[in-house]
Amino acid sequence: MTKLSWIAAPLMLVTLTGCVAKAALDVVTLPVRAGAQAADWATTSQDESDRNYGRKMREQEAREGKARKKADKERRKQCREAGYDNCG
Repeated sequence: MTKLSWIAAPLMLVTLTGCVAKAALDVVTLPVRAGAQAADWATTSQDESDRNYGRKMREQEAREGKARKKADKERRKQCREAGYDNCG
């Protein structure tokens, strides 16, 4: 059993050193990663900006289209009420 301990101890030491180094690296880089994530959440990329602008423009065009249809319908109604036959 003592022979096994002499062989296992250096192996465990090397293995645990890697684990400790990895844990230390994770602890050190955590604030940097958190800061980068916060900056990502706080800023808007060009792609996101373009997508939002496109959505806003499509919504505006839809509103204008509805308003135009409503105005045309009202114009035709007033034309017919005025007694004209060809109101479009």
